[in-house]
Amino acid sequence: MGFSTLKYSRSKVNKAGKTLVGLLSSDVGKKTEDREFLRALSILNNWRSCHGYPINTFQATLRTKLKSIDPKALVAQRLKRLPSIVLKLKRFKNMQLARMQDIGGLRAVVSTLKKVRQLELNYKKAPFNHELCGYYDYIENPKSSGYRSIHLVYKYRNLRVPEYNGLYIEIQIRTKLQHAWATAVETIGTYLNHSLKSSEGPEEWLRFFALVGSAFSYLEKTPPVPGYEGLSKEKTFKAVIEKTAELGVKDKLQAFSVATQHIKTDNKKGSYHLIVLDFEKRRVRIYNYSKENLKEANKTYGKIEREISKGKHLQTVLVSTGSIQSLRQAYPNYFLDTQEFVKQLDRIEVAAKKLNQVPSKKQRT
Repeated sequence: MGFSTLKYSRSKVNKAGKTLVGLLSSDVGKKTEDREFLRALSILNNWRSCHGYPINTFQATLRTKLKSIDPKALVAQRLKRLPSIVLKLKRFKNMQLARMQDIGGLRAVVSTLKKVRQLELNYKKAPFNHELCGYYDYIENPKSSGYRSIHLVYKYRNLRVPEYNGLYIEIQIRTKLQHAWATAVETIGTYLNHSLKSSEGPEEWLRFFALVGSAFSYLEKTPPVPGYEGLSKEKTFKAVIEKTAELGVKDKLQAFSVATQHIKTDNKKGSYHLIVLDFEKRRVRIYNYSKENLKEANKTYGKIEREISKGKHLQTVLVSTGSIQSLRQAYPNYFLDTQEFVKQLDRIEVAAKKLNQVPSKKQRT
């Protein structure tokens, strides 16, 4: 079916990760034509593409579970991008590439918080061959950035295909509201050329998204973001409205949006889609691949990432989902589409007005 198998030892994979971090972090210049760089990139591409088979089987299981929980849920899978891999290795000094738990990522976006918990419980309680080796509840314990979601990390285990045993697959379960927040963070991060989702970038934007994350937690009746526990619901909403106006958030996000007519696709049928966002031209190109051509897709993925490492202002990711419409819904940040986030900011304004209209206890007595 075109799935890759591991060609290199894990020690060589780890060494390749260190090489890429060293070369791509160098102030002297990005030595992207060096034999050392190309060798390391080739090893990383093989390691990453090996996650294709495990993630494919996990997606089938996820879709089966969702049939009884939320049939309209959005499901998508992706292989982690080179810039994200390098940034994570830089941030966590003791991390090794072969131990990174989210090279293969699977996402379920469901309609309500109740359905998030139902899906989470199904994974925990139902028989499953694979080993649950990581559980992170960023809804009950949100990150200081404002990020909220459930993460389940599994170590793949299958006697029929032992060559993939030991690979990690991460499943993210989030609501549409949490997805809208994450999308806006990535879109603004793309514009600013900073990884805001990794808490890197201008402080004013980091504070804004942390504040909005806390406001969204009030909408879903979950714990606020650390650092904002002292702000009441009313004060949090008011602060969001003020910061939104101060930063011109709505105007910026609406200006970033890529029109549908600017999406180019090769119109081939396929289970895998390579999305390439040219930020300067505000254009999205989608290359479609069948399951049989997955190796070709990974090869092109690596080729485009090599162009990015040379300084080309592109973003790319290899994903699997349904139609172009579902692709936009699953990865709106690659289409610079944040309409849902803007809609939620409007919702906060409406809610704030209602809160101001309710008389306080002193006024009622």
